[in-house]
Amino acid sequence: MKRLRDSISSPLTTVCSATKTAPSLLAKRVQGVREGFFALVATLGALGTTEANACTRVLWNDNSQAVLVSRSMDWYPTTSNPRLVASPRGITRKGNSVGANVISMDNPASWRTKYGSVVVTALDSGTSDGMNEKGLAAHVLWLNASDYGPRDPAKPGVNVGLWAQYMLDNAATVTEVIALASIIQATPITVGSMIVPLSLAVEDPSGDSAILQYIGGRLIIHHGSQYRVLANDPEYDEALKLLDPNGYTGYTRNNPLPGNGNSEARFVRANFYLDFLRLTKPLSLAEAKASLMSVARNVSVPAGSPIEEPGTVETDYRVLSDLSHRTYSFETTKRLALLVTDLSKMNFSVGQPVRTLNPQNTRINGEITHRYVVSGTVRQ
Repeated sequence: MKRLRDSISSPLTTVCSATKTAPSLLAKRVQGVREGFFALVATLGALGTTEANACTRVLWNDNSQAVLVSRSMDWYPTTSNPRLVASPRGITRKGNSVGANVISMDNPASWRTKYGSVVVTALDSGTSDGMNEKGLAAHVLWLNASDYGPRDPAKPGVNVGLWAQYMLDNAATVTEVIALASIIQATPITVGSMIVPLSLAVEDPSGDSAILQYIGGRLIIHHGSQYRVLANDPEYDEALKLLDPNGYTGYTRNNPLPGNGNSEARFVRANFYLDFLRLTKPLSLAEAKASLMSVARNVSVPAGSPIEEPGTVETDYRVLSDLSHRTYSFETTKRLALLVTDLSKMNFSVGQPVRTLNPQNTRINGEITHRYVVSGTVRQ
C-alpha cells in the first residue's frame, strides 16, 4: 500500500462558458446558479453532520472487457437536481468560484482547462462526478472525518467543490492527479459553523486508482489499483479495517452481511460482491457493464430509507464510467432510463461553448451525446 502524506490545509461550482451569452439568458442563468447555491447552503445547514452527499464508488479494473467504475449518489431530502455539463478545452476557472458567487480566499488557483470533460453538478453549484476526454474519472464523496487544517496561502487554493473539476481539467492519469495534489491546496466551504467535508476518488484507463482525504489537517492518499471501493465515513484506513481479512472465504448466501444503507454497511457489501464479481468472466462489454451495475444497485439506498433524523435519504442517481471506451452513462432513480454520453464523439476544441443537459427530462433516453445544448438555451 502506498500512503502519501503532505502537510496541507484544505464547494461547489458550475463551469464557466468560453462563449458570449445573450444578456437575458445570462441573467437567468446567473440567477439560477445563485438560487442553487443558496439552496445548497440551506440544505447543508439543515443537515448538520448528516451524510447529505452519501455515495458509493466501485471500480472493476481487472475484467477482460474494460475498466469500469460505478458511483451512486445518495441525497437528502430526495434530489440534488443533477445536471450534465460538457466543458471544452481552454476555459478559464478560478479556485474561489462557487457558481456565480466568489468566496474569500488567499491566492486562489487560476487555470485554463487542458482537457474537455463531462460532469454531473449538484444544485447547479458543484461538480460531484465526471470523466474527461482522456478517460480519467473523478468523484467527490461526503466524509465527515475530513479535517482540512489551516490555510497555507503559499499554495494556490481550490475550493473542494472544484476539486474533482480541477483534476479533470488538468490531469490525464492518476499519477498526474497525485502530482497536482501536492502543489495546490483543497480548501473548504463553510456553511454556518459547518465545513463541507468531501473526499476524492480518481481512476484512469490503466486501472490505477487513488483515494484522497484530508485527515487531521494532512492530505492522505491511498494509491494503487487495489483500492476499488469507497463509501463515506469512517476515514479510509479505518474503513479498510471493516473488511474480513480472509476476504469472506467460504461465505454463502446463508452468511449475514451488513444490510443497512449506512456507509459502513455499503462499504462492506460493495467489497464483498465486487470480490465475487471479479471471479466472473463477462463475455461482452454489455455484460460487464450490467454486472457492475448489479453491484451498484445492491449498495444503493432505496427510496424512502430513513436517516438518523426525521426524514429520508435515498439514491438520487447512478453513473457508470467506461474509461476504456470513454462513455459516461447516467441512470436516474426517478424513472427507468439510461443516458449514455460518448466522449469520443464530442467536440472539446478550444472556443466551443459549454453545453448542458437535464438528465431528468422524461423525453430522453439512450444515446444523448448530441442532445447537449449551449448553456442558457432549452432543447425540447
